[in-house]
Amino acid sequence: MWFATGDLFLFGDTVSLSRPYTFTSESVAEGHPDKVSDFVADSILDAHLAQDRYARVACEVLCKEDHLILAGEITSQAQVDHEAVARQAVREIGYTEADQPFHADTIRVISLLSKQAPEIAQGVQRLERSAIEQGAGDQGIMFGYATDETPERMPLPILLAHRLAAALAAHRRNGTPWLRPDAKTQVSVLYDESGPREITDVLVSTQHAADVDQAAIHAFVADELVPHTLGDWHHPGIRIKVNPTGSFVQGGPSADCGVTGRKIIVDTYGGMGRHGGGAFSGKDPSKVDRSGAYFCRLVARQLVEQGLAKRAEVQVAYAIGWRSRFP
Repeated sequence: MWFATGDLFLFGDTVSLSRPYTFTSESVAEGHPDKVSDFVADSILDAHLAQDRYARVACEVLCKEDHLILAGEITSQAQVDHEAVARQAVREIGYTEADQPFHADTIRVISLLSKQAPEIAQGVQRLERSAIEQGAGDQGIMFGYATDETPERMPLPILLAHRLAAALAAHRRNGTPWLRPDAKTQVSVLYDESGPREITDVLVSTQHAADVDQAAIHAFVADELVPHTLGDWHHPGIRIKVNPTGSFVQGGPSADCGVTGRKIIVDTYGGMGRHGGGAFSGKDPSKVDRSGAYFCRLVARQLVEQGLAKRAEVQVAYAIGWRSRFP
């Protein structure tokens, strides 16, 4: 199916593939360096919006070793201690190991934040702060996707990869002391013309304490994490790979550089469906990279929920200053 209304395009996929294929998606844990950056950026955004719902925030973050750099543009009536917010975000993730350079209490926070450029501001600002119309903060294209293959209307590979990453974080917080915050997961799903058939492969790379044996990590993943997380999708034939290099002690920003906006496929549909290229984190609703993509997801999901399509993809396009209605 294909629908068009003005500048809104909806695509319903009705093509059946004649042979099975395998599709793989990855996720990352909250302690991955890029996700650390995303979380800090969103924490600063939330702090501003909590005090000023009309704040204009475009916050970017870079983290490496004992440095955390804030950059971007913020125009807001809120009074926010950006450094304190950043440290608390890092602390919540779990980077509090005394022997690591990236530590919530000892990192050096550098701020390169300035105000929004006037030429952008004049395009996005409301005529009055209480007005319901505002302009788009940039030009661009955004996509939303939904599928009937899961109750969440998300593709199965990315949904299960997210669940594995979330389960690792839950185990770390609730009694598996050798787990560390950084981790990546990957799930491969065999599809046929009727949809997902079975899980073929699972890859888990998790940061860990130096004194834990790799055999113990593999047993934890294979015997506890994967079966409990995959639920009905688990079966004995799944090929499970754990820490393929043999060790993952050095991780997080202490070892690797993290930057906001580098996990846009993880943040959306795991490669199942197109992407406009814009990241989400650290951006207020005037940034249509975020709000436009969320709207597209809402519409695509409703198309599937209402039985109009098994899979739906929605695209919108904006010009900077183009006015949309927000409550």
